[in-house]
Amino acid sequence: MTESRARRWRRSLRVLLIAVAGPTLVVGPLTAAPARAAADGIRINEVVTTGSVNDSVELYNQGTVTVDISGWILKDDDNSSKYAIPSGTTLAPGGFAALDVHNSFGLGSADEARLYLADGTTLVDSFGWTQHSDPSWSRCPDGTGSFGRAAVTLGAANACGSGGVSATAWPGGSSVATADTKNAFGSDMSGLYQEGGVMWAAQNSGRLWRLIPNGSTAWKADTANGWTSGKTLRFPGGSGTPDDEGVTLTGAGSAGGVYVSSERNADSSGISRLSVLKYDVSGTTTTISASAEWNLTADLPAVGANLGLEGITWVPDAALTAAGFRDAATGTAYDPDTYGSHTGGVFFVGVEGTGMIYGYVLQDGGTFTRVASVSSGMAGVMELQWEPQASRLWAVCDDTCSGQHRILGINSSGVFATTAIHNRPTGMDDFNNEGFAVSGSDACSGGTKPVWWSDDSNDNGHALRRGTLAC
Repeated sequence: MTESRARRWRRSLRVLLIAVAGPTLVVGPLTAAPARAAADGIRINEVVTTGSVNDSVELYNQGTVTVDISGWILKDDDNSSKYAIPSGTTLAPGGFAALDVHNSFGLGSADEARLYLADGTTLVDSFGWTQHSDPSWSRCPDGTGSFGRAAVTLGAANACGSGGVSATAWPGGSSVATADTKNAFGSDMSGLYQEGGVMWAAQNSGRLWRLIPNGSTAWKADTANGWTSGKTLRFPGGSGTPDDEGVTLTGAGSAGGVYVSSERNADSSGISRLSVLKYDVSGTTTTISASAEWNLTADLPAVGANLGLEGITWVPDAALTAAGFRDAATGTAYDPDTYGSHTGGVFFVGVEGTGMIYGYVLQDGGTFTRVASVSSGMAGVMELQWEPQASRLWAVCDDTCSGQHRILGINSSGVFATTAIHNRPTGMDDFNNEGFAVSGSDACSGGTKPVWWSDDSNDNGHALRRGTLAC
């Protein structure tokens, strides 16, 4: 945002007044005004001023009672700029409210976010900065800590580091080899999921592949039942091309349907459509329309149309309850019976633009409930994989994060948290890997088992690569 001369003058005057009045809290390049209504417990918790996400301010309730914030006013550093919080907005203790303010005012590289009661004059909290968020200014810990740069986590807990976990070497062999015939698949190969002797691969040009072994260390297209060139995917009813990025199966295997995550309709590429789609892959036709769609767009913070759902994986209910998983929708231990008929597990989806991971119960009738919001601690999530033998969740970033892999497990509070951070194998260049699959325990040999990556950019003519992981 370009500042006017008058606005720069007002900012200079404010700095002068602060200097005269006395010191204020300084955190790096930031200044933060003290809260003016401590009893309310409502705090500005996160601010986004640039990037693919609209200018936004997140509020957090660090108090012990639910607060109705309907009609409260947000301003930037100009009193004429106002955003009124919609009627019916309440914040429960520990709750977050992400507010998109870009239609009311823009947040500049040197600006301020101020929260007022509905009278527009009683200041509740404020936060000022002198540089763009890049990508987010976030309090750590939530509600009480200092502001610093972190991944965008609007509507969920801030990405306050990795809990003291440091990155370590890849927990397997350092060597990586190609796992396909040169130029067999081209670019845009994204999500992977291994089902025994079959590898399912989502290509984000609206294509699903069924791959079979090509020797013991590579994959090729299945040539039976119309799979030779992959199958074209369509939204329900046959209209629109999903930008499918991730693929997974439930406990029923592919016989129970193949599920893909999609970030938009490629036929309307400028509009987000954050969906999970189910496909019956039992036929021989080369074009498949989704038998079901769960459109999550309205339930998630807005992101750029090409920065939406990337990874997807399914975690069995039994694994979650055994680990004491806490349901964020109820605030109590996860009880699958609460949700009636569903797939017997929770689908976790990863968002490229924010690095967030969300867990959803997808009910058979087409409804859904969000039961988890987890920060990966990375700038983006390109792939998710549940490894059942180790009861752990893999979150993978591409060359945006130098190919970092994170492992998350359910902690004593019942929520997913980072337990390990691994760099990519030293023998693999910093490829644009958007897919990752882990072989089952039956593939262990000599203490290791194969893992697989898909390279969206088809670097050096190869979309698939093979490495190893300690069993």
